[in-house]
Amino acid sequence: MKLRLAILCLVTALPWSTSGRALQQDRLACQRPPVEQRLFRSEVIEGKIEEIKALLSRYPRLAWMFENCFPNTLDTTVHYRLCDGDDDTFVYTGDIHAMWLRDSAAQVWPYVPYAHQDPRLKALIRGVILRQLKCINIDPYANAFNDGPMGSPWASDLTDMKPELHERKYEIDSLCYPVRLAYAYWQATGDSSIFGSLWKQAVGNILRTFRQQQRKSGHGPYRFMRRTERATDTTQNDGYGHPARPVGLIVSMFRPSDDACTFPFHVPSNFFAVSTLRKIAIIERTGVMAQEAQALADEVETALQTYAVCQHPKYGKIYAYEVDGFGNQLLIDDANVPSLLSLPYIADVSTDDPIYQNTRRFVLSTDNPYYFEGTAGAGIGGPHVGPDYIWPMSIIMRAMTSRDEGEIRHCIDMLEHTDGGTGFMHESFHKDDASRFTRAWFAWANTLFGELIIRQSELLSRHDK
Repeated sequence: MKLRLAILCLVTALPWSTSGRALQQDRLACQRPPVEQRLFRSEVIEGKIEEIKALLSRYPRLAWMFENCFPNTLDTTVHYRLCDGDDDTFVYTGDIHAMWLRDSAAQVWPYVPYAHQDPRLKALIRGVILRQLKCINIDPYANAFNDGPMGSPWASDLTDMKPELHERKYEIDSLCYPVRLAYAYWQATGDSSIFGSLWKQAVGNILRTFRQQQRKSGHGPYRFMRRTERATDTTQNDGYGHPARPVGLIVSMFRPSDDACTFPFHVPSNFFAVSTLRKIAIIERTGVMAQEAQALADEVETALQTYAVCQHPKYGKIYAYEVDGFGNQLLIDDANVPSLLSLPYIADVSTDDPIYQNTRRFVLSTDNPYYFEGTAGAGIGGPHVGPDYIWPMSIIMRAMTSRDEGEIRHCIDMLEHTDGGTGFMHESFHKDDASRFTRAWFAWANTLFGELIIRQSELLSRHDK
């Protein structure tokens, strides 16, 4: 668990705040760290901030939040340096000083379109990719890493811990996000230098791990248990999880929330894997790895259509959240991405897919056990934080995957008014009181909010609020 349940904050001072810079909505004082304390500065990103603020001139509070949030990853979490003469960037997830493969890729993702305009930004993102490849080659079953062989508070976990690991929860998406980032960086910059020996080794590890976790020949080498009071923080059956029938899908022992799966085939992550494998095939073009990646993508895609679709009595055909290949299906959605709601954003699923649209209606209703409605807002949460806590990430994903301008505006309005007065996104907030939130410093949610506002800046500039 990411220690995400740390303290429910009322008005939480950020690490760079001082008592003289109180968070007062009427002042809208910039909540970024002082310039001399920022970890990285990109003139291109600073210019983008000013451009979007000008478009949002009629919405000063939204502009203030965008200025605080969009550069938050660069301001506070990235540690760029040269390692053996090449780019290397270690990225904190925020208030936890470890690097999650998922979070780090998502944190820098909104900056990728600007990398070709700024050599320093390009080098920083390239350094993230190379660091992620190194991490995968240390252990493709780990989700979070230290900045060196420092040991971990989870060293007593019953799994094959190494001193470089912060945590070893195997999650499909941890292997997908770095490929997504590398592919987008290559498309944006034309720089293929990242596809060297580190890449080849990492892709080999990804393909081997996915094949092992199809479980056609036993459980594979990975198992995990933890001494804990939280059922979602460990696994059953001696660390191998709920039984899975080999049907072509890939087991993910944990969800993108770092919570244990109920049924071992996490459907959104399998969709993400299909997209990832196809990107590998495009990058590799020819040869054994390209052929293996394409064949595995086709196999998983076929299995998804066979085993991940269920007939709901109210919504018709929808995608289940988790399945086991025996016919058991878990019908929920969780806010963490990849989620069912996020499929058009994170995977090769069309917004117009009728099964996705049915699924969307289900997950954005109280028929989804983790959809909450209150006086402060409405959205999806999950068992990681618990009942009644809505994740802003789910509201952002709802807007990202919508073509309805009214729905998009509604989501942005909710986000603007559920920051607890801080000017930042959080992990979650209480459905009836947004001043009760978890994680004051959660960089992924901040930069994701920035990505949404950039995408919808034209819409916002066209309409009165």
